[in-house]
Amino acid sequence: INAHLLKYDTVHGTFDAEVAHDQESLTVNGDRIAVSAIRNPADLPWAAHKIDVVFECTGLFTDRDKAAAHISAGARKVIISAPAKGADATVVYGVNHDILRQSHQIISNASCTTNCLAPVAQVLHRELGIESGLMTTIHAYTNDQNLTDVYHT
Repeated sequence: INAHLLKYDTVHGTFDAEVAHDQESLTVNGDRIAVSAIRNPADLPWAAHKIDVVFECTGLFTDRDKAAAHISAGARKVIISAPAKGADATVVYGVNHDILRQSHQIISNASCTTNCLAPVAQVLHRELGIESGLMTTIHAYTNDQNLTDVYHT
């Protein structure tokens, strides 16, 4: 199904590339990409694939101990795409990326809301000053939320 979803996308249309697959990989224009479906990050083949950085985007492993399972599996660093408890650093690029150190292994990329607001707020505060503020976030619903307008009888 991954190959089909890559090749045919409702929003972006048909991907202009040769896409093939087998049980263990996707192949795009002749470049093989290993694919696995392993629930426990400690069991992933990061060492065998010589993976340097893992982008943890499942939303399931957002604290240091859980994300560190990727390190145990052989990755050198983990970037969590959400707020994370116990991360070595929480970074919003363009705002505080200068705090990153080579020694950091578990890094949080904060939240999507923070990444939208912080760069703009930083410039406004620096140039004009912000005494207080209010913002509203509007984004698509996720699988763990119910739609208000859901069909019912």
